[in-house]
Amino acid sequence: MLNWDLVQNNDKIALRFSGELSRNTLLPLWQQRASFLSETKLTQPYIEWDLSGVTRIDSAGFALLCNFLHDSQQLPNKTVRLVNPPQQLLTLADLVNLSDWIASFTDSH
Repeated sequence: MLNWDLVQNNDKIALRFSGELSRNTLLPLWQQRASFLSETKLTQPYIEWDLSGVTRIDSAGFALLCNFLHDSQQLPNKTVRLVNPPQQLLTLADLVNLSDWIASFTDSH
């Protein structure tokens, strides 16, 4: 199961995930994609993807997250951050040679 919560304040929009980010749980998130991306066009300059509650991520979850990050990155005047990426995400990024790109969204770059 995958749950997410969209939290907005004066300077950021945070999307917090909990549960599995896998091919078995992605359809509802994918269906909400357009709605979320329209929310991020509001006035907050920061978009934060908080993965601290993610218990598992597979290649499908990784691909969708990369798609979201890329689309968020294209929004004008936004800073996109990835918070608490799980080790599975970092391993998948390494396997497909996207470690540097993923690191560009974290505080560790």
